[in-house]
Amino acid sequence: DIAYHKTKGNPLFLKRLMISLSKDGLLRFSLSRRRWVWDEEKIQSRKIPDDVATFLTSAIFKLSPDVQNALCTLSCFGAATDEAVIDVLETDLGVNLKNALEYAVSEGFLEKVDRNYQFSHDRVQEAAYNMLGFEHRAEMHLKYGIALCLRTAKNDNDDSLLFTAVNQINRGNLSEISDSNHRSMIASLNLQAGKKAMSMSDFGLALSFFEYGSSFLCKNHWNDDYDLSLELFDCSAKCAYAIGDHVRLGEISKQVLSGARSFGDKLNVLYHS
Repeated sequence: DIAYHKTKGNPLFLKRLMISLSKDGLLRFSLSRRRWVWDEEKIQSRKIPDDVATFLTSAIFKLSPDVQNALCTLSCFGAATDEAVIDVLETDLGVNLKNALEYAVSEGFLEKVDRNYQFSHDRVQEAAYNMLGFEHRAEMHLKYGIALCLRTAKNDNDDSLLFTAVNQINRGNLSEISDSNHRSMIASLNLQAGKKAMSMSDFGLALSFFEYGSSFLCKNHWNDDYDLSLELFDCSAKCAYAIGDHVRLGEISKQVLSGARSFGDKLNVLYHS
């Protein structure tokens, strides 16, 4: 069943898969047991061969519109997506995804591992994502990010959902967001996500959130949004110091030293510089 699922029953693809599994020791003949033995779990999680990926990529365009749309939605979240994200999109945006995704699983475009939907090959994910135009893609990222952020406001304990939500917003078309209140809100969400990442000692991820947050501050942010600005740059300095990025630390320090209103507000960057 696993071999058929991964090769769609194509004899050439099946032969290549069997050879590959045998070379990697996942399929072998046991002399003591006098039969073929295999590691089902590792075979299940194994990526499909490139030839099959090419076949599936071209086959996407033959799927029904609802399945294509579901794959496009999933592709916005990368190679794999937790089912919890799908649940939020279905409930809060009123879209029907699971039936279409389950069909895509049965056809080999996706794998269902525990509560994760994952593309059977990165080229399949890339093909689904490229079906979306650039503007439409950005709109979807922003739409999904906002929906997930609204849900995280009700469940502050779900760190992974917060990270997914803020990542989606950051990938949206934010150049059109000119309202300073909206930009401050996005900066605050990145600050929240960055603090969560810091608490998990993932300082590289945290720094990326803080830098995204800083990029959404308005031009006169040291005057109009002082507290948020100071906290974003202070946290950025701590993370840059933690990962040993002294060049970035120097850049952050210059901005704080020129924008901070008091000596006390400059102490953090002075300490880490």
